[in-house]
Amino acid sequence: MLKMNLILIRILFVTCIYLPGNESPAQAQKNNPESGKIRVASCQFPVSSDIRQNFSWIKEQMIESKLKKADIVHFPECALSGYPGADMNSLEQLNWDELHNATDSIMKLAGELKIWILLGSVHRLSGNNKPHNSLYVINPDGQIADRYDKRFCTGGDLKHFTPGDHFVTFNINGVNCGLLICYDIRFPELYRQYRKLNTDVVFQSFHNARQKPGSIHPVIMHITAQGIAGTNYFYMSLTNSSAPESWPCYFITPDGLVQNKLTENVPGILISDIDLSENYYDASKPYRLEAINGKLNSGECVEDPKSQDRRSLY
Repeated sequence: MLKMNLILIRILFVTCIYLPGNESPAQAQKNNPESGKIRVASCQFPVSSDIRQNFSWIKEQMIESKLKKADIVHFPECALSGYPGADMNSLEQLNWDELHNATDSIMKLAGELKIWILLGSVHRLSGNNKPHNSLYVINPDGQIADRYDKRFCTGGDLKHFTPGDHFVTFNINGVNCGLLICYDIRFPELYRQYRKLNTDVVFQSFHNARQKPGSIHPVIMHITAQGIAGTNYFYMSLTNSSAPESWPCYFITPDGLVQNKLTENVPGILISDIDLSENYYDASKPYRLEAINGKLNSGECVEDPKSQDRRSLY
C-alpha cells in the first residue's frame, strides 16, 4: 500500500510539472516563497505503546496529507513513542533502537514527500537523565531542523521526563510557526513570548486520551485555546490522540473562533488553510504590545489628588 501511494504521488508530481499552465506546489513555493499561505494537516489516531503501530498510522497520514496538498503535518504529543502514564506505565521497557529506526524512516519519507512534519516523541538524554517530551521539526529535506521540548511538565510527567528550556520558531512560506506541548497551555506567559516573537501560528500537541468518561478536558481545552488565540492574534492547531476517551483536533483562527474540528475518538486528518492576508477581529491590537511590556492600562494616566484618594466620594 505504501509503495503504491508513493508511486501515485510521484505520478501526480510529474503530471503537475509537465502539463502546460500548471506548476507543482513545490514550484509555486519556490516562485513565491513568502506567500504567507500554508496548508496544515492536523492528525489524530489512537496513540499506543506499540511503536510499530504508531509508525504505521503516522506513515499513512503523512501520505494522505501530501495527497491533500498539505505543507505541514502535525501529530500529537508522544505520537511515535506512546505516552507514559497513559499508554504504558513507564519508559523502562521502551525499545530505543526501534524508536530511532522508526524516526529515521519518518525522516526519509518526509524527504521523499517534500513535506514538513511535527513529530511527537521522546528524546533520549545522557546517562541517568530522564528524556525530553519533544516535538521534532522535520523539514522537507528529511532533516531535523529543530526540536521543542515540553517546558511545563505535570507532576506525573516529571516522573518520566526532564523539562525543556527554550522556544522554537521556524518559517514556512513567510508564515512564522511556534511549538508547544499539552500542559504548556496553562501558562499564558509562553504565548505572550511567542507573540513577541511575531508568531503567526502555534502548533500545540496534546495527549488527553484514555480518560474516564466525564473528564473536564474535552470541555475546557479548546475553549482555553480559543481565548489564547484571540488575545494573542495567532492561529492554533491542536492535535490529540484519538484513543477513547479523548477530544478531537481543532483549528482556531486569530479571532479565537473554531474554524473546523474532527470527530472525537476516531482517527482523522483535519485540513486547514492559513492566509496571512486575511484580517480577523482583534480587539486588543492597539494596546497588546504595551501590555506585554508592562503598561497595564490604555491612554495616559494623570496626576490628580482626587484620582489617588480612593476612599473619598468628593
